Amino acid sequence: MVNSFMTAEDRLLHLLKTRRSVVARDIGPDGPDAEQLREILHAGMRVPDHGKLGPWRFVVFEGSSRIQFGGVLEAAYLANGMPDEDDRRQFERERFLRAPVVVAVISVLSPQSKIPEWEQILSAGAVCQNILVAASALGFAAQWLTEWYAYDPMVAQALRLHDNERVAGFIYLGSVVSPPRERVRPALDSKLMRWRPEL
Repeated sequence: MVNSFMTAEDRLLHLLKTRRSVVARDIGPDGPDAEQLREILHAGMRVPDHGKLGPWRFVVFEGSSRIQFGGVLEAAYLANGMPDEDDRRQFERERFLRAPVVVAVISVLSPQSKIPEWEQILSAGAVCQNILVAASALGFAAQWLTEWYAYDPMVAQALRLHDNERVAGFIYLGSVVSPPRERVRPALDSKLMRWRPEL
């Protein structure tokens, strides 16, 4: 539990050890304002970036752009031959309305670079994680999602992605309505190995 006697370092470690995603459907309607969003995205960019490529960029959905892009999601959903059911069509159309701000983090590969593509992709993933942590530090709820629409060609076209770009994730940002419940985490020792040479 955070208290006034904790050092800045302790508070940071507490945040990192207790950060929890909030499911998009449970995110409240009050999102970051323009300045707060810039702070979150600036923090997002402070990631390892071998070769100083900056292999990522952002597409922000706010206000009416969320419902306008919902038309793209609905059309793409139907183009994939999914069931033409009114409730599902409405869900896809209103998908981005689950949060007041949605940020698409785009992984931008430089194939001609000497930096391995895997490292460039990992850097974009680190951006997503930093955004989650920064949002949590400012008291906002956040969830990093991909789902089918992160991989759909019609959605990629609407996002104006180039051949060297892919969606690393959609980050939903808004207010915390109720604290998220903790979930089971793996025990550290089950994931830890100290290397030793074979005898």
